[in-house]
Amino acid sequence: MNNDETDEQSVASAAQPFYQLGPDKVMDAVESLGYLCDGRQFPLNSYENRVYQVGIEDGVPLIAKFYRPGRWSDEQILEEHQFSFELQDQELPVVAPIRDAEGRSLFEYENFRFALFPRKGGQGPDLDNLDNLHLLGKLLGRMHAVGAVKPFVHRPVLNSQTFGHDAVATVSEFIPAELKLSYDSLVRDLLQAVDEVIAAAGPVAHIRVHGDCHAGNILWRDDNAHFVDLDDARMAPAVQDIWMLLSGSRDRQLAQLSEVVDGYDQFFEFQPRELKLVEALRSLRIIHHAAWLASRWEDPAFPMGFPWFNTVRYWSEHILELREQFAELSEPPLQVM
Repeated sequence: MNNDETDEQSVASAAQPFYQLGPDKVMDAVESLGYLCDGRQFPLNSYENRVYQVGIEDGVPLIAKFYRPGRWSDEQILEEHQFSFELQDQELPVVAPIRDAEGRSLFEYENFRFALFPRKGGQGPDLDNLDNLHLLGKLLGRMHAVGAVKPFVHRPVLNSQTFGHDAVATVSEFIPAELKLSYDSLVRDLLQAVDEVIAAAGPVAHIRVHGDCHAGNILWRDDNAHFVDLDDARMAPAVQDIWMLLSGSRDRQLAQLSEVVDGYDQFFEFQPRELKLVEALRSLRIIHHAAWLASRWEDPAFPMGFPWFNTVRYWSEHILELREQFAELSEPPLQVM
């Protein structure tokens, strides 16, 4: 192989980190751990990483998760795994990775790091059902009781710098010229308001949390929930795992919050003053999501999966959403009923 071919492969690998991960390599990776694949393979909905259901001879299918190169270090991935094992040890319904006979959960095959998980069936929870929210509150209380025992050492902290100011810098080059002045002015004022809200809330404990606790990461079956995908686990205020369960009108959110907190308080003390952070955290998530799409745009999966991104219409609607968040920051925070 000459130098030009090597350079071309390096460029392709940077822009398309999974371009060499074909079906054969997925099965070879799984079989390198002693399993025998039956040829069945089904890609699951995941953009940041690549996740497949892989059929196993004379056994139930397994879930193989291949980590995006360059995103997390080995230490960060193993911290996520360790957190899930701690939760599992406390009989929490978390889908933790499978360990081999030597206790390893993170593996490598031809430069791809991967982990295997048991398959769990289910569907998204009905978050309009207050009984479901009460159960989820109890489970989150138990999860946070474990998360508060010790901190992450290697995984990041959710704050306005990483999810806000740094994210805006990533987004800047994607803003259409006719909207850039409006966007820059708005996010400057919005992030200033976010920083003021966070400062006004005073010292808030940061604990290990799920980090991305929306309905898509909760599997519901037979009146039981299973939390999946702790890939975004990090140090954050406990309310980060709670506010994403709330939706609808303010009155509706108050009723939902009451159920969640009632269950939560049975296992871990909820801190009402963290509710001051809800709209600030929501604002940061909106900004960070746009930055995530921008940072992954050279991956061919993203233009196919998000064809509306990087259009004037998208950015116009994004700016409108941020304006609404700016207004929400000045409203009284939710309160536990």
